[in-house]
Amino acid sequence: MGRYDNVVAVILGGGAGSRLFPLTQERSKPAVPLGGKYRLIDVPVSNCINSGITQIFVLTQYNSASLNRHISNTYRFSSFSTGFVEVLAAEQTRDNPEWFQGTADAVRQMLPHTRDFRVDTMLILSGDHLYRMDYGDFLGRHEETKADLTVSVIPCRPDEASEFGLLKTNDEGAIVEFREKPKGADLEAMRVDTTAFGLSGAEAEARPYLASMGIYVFDYKKLVELLHNDTSTVDFGKEIIPAAIGKYSVQAHLFNEYWEDIGTIRAFYEANLDLASPLPKFNFFNAAAPIYTRSRYLPPSKVHDCDIDNSMVSEGCILSGVRARNSIIGLRSRIDKGVVLEDSIVMGSDFFESIGEISSNIERGLPHVGIGRDSIIRRAIIDKNVRIGKNVKLVNSAGVVNFDAPDRTHYIREGIIIIPKNGEIADGTEI
Repeated sequence: MGRYDNVVAVILGGGAGSRLFPLTQERSKPAVPLGGKYRLIDVPVSNCINSGITQIFVLTQYNSASLNRHISNTYRFSSFSTGFVEVLAAEQTRDNPEWFQGTADAVRQMLPHTRDFRVDTMLILSGDHLYRMDYGDFLGRHEETKADLTVSVIPCRPDEASEFGLLKTNDEGAIVEFREKPKGADLEAMRVDTTAFGLSGAEAEARPYLASMGIYVFDYKKLVELLHNDTSTVDFGKEIIPAAIGKYSVQAHLFNEYWEDIGTIRAFYEANLDLASPLPKFNFFNAAAPIYTRSRYLPPSKVHDCDIDNSMVSEGCILSGVRARNSIIGLRSRIDKGVVLEDSIVMGSDFFESIGEISSNIERGLPHVGIGRDSIIRRAIIDKNVRIGKNVKLVNSAGVVNFDAPDRTHYIREGIIIIPKNGEIADGTEI
């Protein structure tokens, strides 16, 4: 049994994920692979399980098939527990024939599914953040202050503050004002003395703003009231939180550890590559609070005559004569002799090709799944099941910033080359 049988967690799967395109071309944002073997959704689900919260709904409406498959194959609780992780895709009903219009609207539409639970508290999380949090502390702060709503906040620097919803608190930590992405004088007006939350003087000076992390604890009855008082409200950050301030008891919970919103290709790329550094900001090597994912029963990776540094290699890989630097090599990757991999993410493959299939590929002039001999790959994201031939150069020597290939074989975002899922790059191609 979870410690919190009266708490239901709701993980918001996000919209179409257009800023993460083409990684979201065939999958929803929470299903995007992370760190060679995980998916983004594994982070909030694992945080819940490690915090003793085991009643979890995941809300999604775009490309949810791979997310459904991952969750049903990964999170199975004992039949003696009340635990579950369930995907709720947007559904059209007689009362509500529309798709989810925003974060609050998504929760409003799923409330009928929670009526049968003895829920008094709802934890609302995002499906595309990378962080490790004990939600027990978050819930503890909520209970201690007898709040109707608690918002988790992170102290941030002036140069990044205007990208977030910012909060102002009084001396007791109650939220008195909320502004979405303020600029100029509006931004200055949102400065807070963060020493009140336990930051040192120097830290408080460097990070004088409180940014909403987009995760909330609600008293269930008050949430129902807020969502049904005005059914035109569709978004938590822009509408529900500002409407609650003044009317309800709204508190801030300070989180002062690593947190990254993986909403863009650059954020995704940098957060992944950081995982391979000697002292990563987010550490998967934490036995006390592991990040769970699907058990795949893959063999250990085989490495022959390779030179690999500052990189992560997942299970089931076959690497022969590869030179890799600052890279992530995902499940079942097959990388041939003479390949140079630098500052790149190779997501690997969903299947192994047999020797017979590889021979048949050669006859048809088709590269095998993986990376062929003597190819050079720099600052690239290679999605799953991609076939890259021999002597291919993915190096962006022209320094192109953004580009969509007309034949959809590749994309460039902020100088990072992306080969989409199931893509194919012929021998000798140079990008």
